[in-house]
Amino acid sequence: MIAQPTILERLTTRVGEVDWEALYREQLPRVYNFFRYRVGDGLVAEDLTATTFEKAWRARRRYRDNLGAFSTWLFTIARNVATDYFRQQHQELSLEDMRDQTDPTLPEEALQSRDDLAHLSALLASLPARERELVALKYGAGLTNREIARQTGLSESNVGTILYRVVQQLRAWWEDER
Repeated sequence: MIAQPTILERLTTRVGEVDWEALYREQLPRVYNFFRYRVGDGLVAEDLTATTFEKAWRARRRYRDNLGAFSTWLFTIARNVATDYFRQQHQELSLEDMRDQTDPTLPEEALQSRDDLAHLSALLASLPARERELVALKYGAGLTNREIARQTGLSESNVGTILYRVVQQLRAWWEDER
């Protein structure tokens, strides 16, 4: 069986030269979703995503593929951008603003989606910062537990355990409050 090339191998045009356009297209939705989960505001998420890619572009010569995956390097930058943003804001924003972004077809569905999103937003806001970040990395950015472990310094099994417990806790809270 022939081994499948890694993302970086597929996107490398010459030895040591990375196809940044392809990486951007591939990673953009993941980075945007990470910020969308973290800040809730689509416009702010777009700005933070742009800042992340700008910083990555400026630091591109410092990336070393032998030290880690490109996505790990990129999400380290994204996490730092988020930290800087929250320091400037002096508070974390909830996902409450996302409820205005839904666009279901029927008015009843719109109302239910808004209520569900507001409820989920409140539940997520009640989680400690570490758990909110893990949820954003997993469900917003779509990272695997292994990638999250590299980002956070936690073990892969610890990430899985924490996420499992957080999801169970959110489900229990959801049912208790409904």
